[in-house]
Amino acid sequence: MKGQIFTIWSLLDPLYFRCTRLTYLANRDNIFRIRLTRYKGKKRILNDGTTIDKDDLLVKIHLHNVKLLAELKDVKSEIKKAMITYQKVKTSLPGITQYITNHQEGEKIKGIVGITLLTKGTQHLGFNSFPIKNPFYKLFKYLSFVPIAILFGTNPFARKQDVPSYLLMSKETLQKMYH
Repeated sequence: MKGQIFTIWSLLDPLYFRCTRLTYLANRDNIFRIRLTRYKGKKRILNDGTTIDKDDLLVKIHLHNVKLLAELKDVKSEIKKAMITYQKVKTSLPGITQYITNHQEGEKIKGIVGITLLTKGTQHLGFNSFPIKNPFYKLFKYLSFVPIAILFGTNPFARKQDVPSYLLMSKETLQKMYH
């Protein structure tokens, strides 16, 4: 059944890509697809002192889950899957640094933002994690992650500590760590 879900998702992914206004980075090996966005959450102060306010310009990052799942399909160990995902993210972040540096609005971009259930280890990558507070949006995001978790071979309901969270990183931290 997982194979059938993956096939359907692979077929629907191009439509999702167009509807979300995502773009690929120059290096197609990058695990992220991105778009510019205006931050709509509450004011956040990051570990490096950067303040992210409503309407600040950010790069929204989306894991390219179909691509990642294709690379992990034969990996059985959860630990190995996590390590591979961590490395893919780490090696992809320099592409986002390059994107911001070369973007016509690069000076206005304050950082990057993503939403994930995968918050363990993200602080080592330079991210700040903030749980989503709005109960309706949190439920919506959680339910949207259920099919992904199932395809990754994990039970999305087994770990109560997994809650959808914002991941934020300032442009300065990104450039310092991933130049």
